[in-house]
This record gives sequence, structure tokens and C-alpha cells, in this order.
Amino acid sequence: MAPPTATKPLVIVSGLSGSGKSTALNILEDMGLFCVDNLPAAMAPDLVDLFFRSSADAYAGLALGMDLRQPALAQQWQEILAKLHPTPTVLFLEASTSTLLRRYAATRRPHPLSTTTPGLEQAIETERSLLAVIRDGAHLVIDTTHYSIHDLRRAIQSRWETLSSAPQGMRLHLITFGFKHAMPSEADTVIDVRFLPNPYFEPSLRQGTGQDPEVAAFVLENPIAQAFLPKLIGLLDTMIPLLEAEGRFRFTLALGCTGGRHRSVAVAERVGAHFRAQGRTVTVEHRHWTLP
Repeated sequence: MAPPTATKPLVIVSGLSGSGKSTALNILEDMGLFCVDNLPAAMAPDLVDLFFRSSADAYAGLALGMDLRQPALAQQWQEILAKLHPTPTVLFLEASTSTLLRRYAATRRPHPLSTTTPGLEQAIETERSLLAVIRDGAHLVIDTTHYSIHDLRRAIQSRWETLSSAPQGMRLHLITFGFKHAMPSEADTVIDVRFLPNPYFEPSLRQGTGQDPEVAAFVLENPIAQAFLPKLIGLLDTMIPLLEAEGRFRFTLALGCTGGRHRSVAVAERVGAHFRAQGRTVTVEHRHWTLP
């Protein structure tokens, strides 16, 4: 059977224990890849073949975590690579011995070589030596000694830039709510729009919502809203690319009015339309608009 063709990436994440491999896989998963950690090496060719034949359309790619939790990995490495189609991109993570010692002291987890090597420091150096064959052929080597999680995210995003800039990138989630009910605790930023004209006091509009054209027009097509909306959208236009550059994958903006039915809904719909027109992924949750 002919090997599958693929335009999506196959990534192998390897490296020293404690260097951030699990975090790297989490980042790749956030970027839309299907991730499998600690897969037995002998199963990798069949999994890759199955993924690219039947599941690739649902994901941005495939990432496999492979390291010395599989004792024979280094010896089998070249044989494994030869069987993988498409050819994988290898990401190798490492860190200084002192950093790895400190991380192990914090997590108190056993090293994969702890049962065969006396002492943690010797286990780290033995692992470094065994994995040299993988490191030497890696496409990207990242030393995480002085990296925060955000630094690692930026480094991986920059390598797979086409993925991080796709719709799997940062999502804008808009929540509307009523202050008389409850403020959403998950919001990154809260905007109070109770200064806008309130349709509640217009009998013909009271039973409507901010999605109704006549209610939205009442809220948005007045001098106060006309002055406010460009400033709000301009602020978000400035903030969102900066947050995205910091590696954020989700920004939640809450917009509140008294009951969460009219003003906040109208403003959220207008803001959401603006960012959808930019090609961004936007979700809107009207939390209280059906409550009395």
C-alpha cells in the first residue's frame, strides 16, 4: 500500500526529561494538532498512516511525544524515522543539568533512568548522552533553561507560524451579562455599558433583545454610542494582536448592562461582527438575556 500524502505537519517531540516536552505537546495541541505522548515506537508508523488516511481533516497535524520512557528509543531511532511518512519534523527540548535537578526537586517525580542509574545527576547525563543521536538530527532544538511557559509557546508558534496564525489561534469570546444577576468570573476584561440609552424604558422595545434591529438601533445609533464604539473597538484592535503575540489562545471580554438583555447584547453583536470581518474566530455567549 502506498504511503499517504500529507500537507499537514507530522511533529516528533523528544528531549530530556524535565525539559518541557509535555508543555510543548500541550502547546501543539492548542494549535490544533492531534497529540499522542509516550506512544510505543513500534506503533508509530501504523498510527501515522491511520491518521493521515482517515483523521487528518479534523486536525492541523499530528504530534508524537517520544523519549527514554521507551528504553530502546535511541537504538531504534533511525529505523523509526525511515518508516514514517510524511517525513517528521523533530523538536528536541533540553535544559542545563542544574535546571533539571531543580525541576525534579520541585515535582518529586522519578527520572526514567532512576532504576538503572545511581543518582539523579548521573541519570540526567546518561539520558543526555543516549539522546544525542536524536538531538543531532533534530530540526529545532530549544534550550528551556531560562524559558517560561510563555517563552516556549512563542518559540513553538514562531516555528509553525502558519498554524498559530490560522483560525486555531487566539479566540475572542464575548459574554454579555446583567449586573443585577452576576458578573462572569472567567472574564479577562469587563466593560460596563450601563451609560448607554436603555431600551427597557421604551415600552415598545422592552420585550426585545439587543439582537432585534430596532433595539440595536436604539442602543447604537445615538451620539453616546457613536462616540464610544470606535474607542472600544480601537482599544481591542490594539490589545488583541499584543495578547496574541504573548501566546494567548483565548481572550474573554464581558460586556454588562443592568439586566443583560439589551445594551450589552447590542454592543457584543457589533464587536463580534467587527472581528469576524477580520477573519478572527469569535464566539458570543448571552448569559442573562432570557432572565426577568
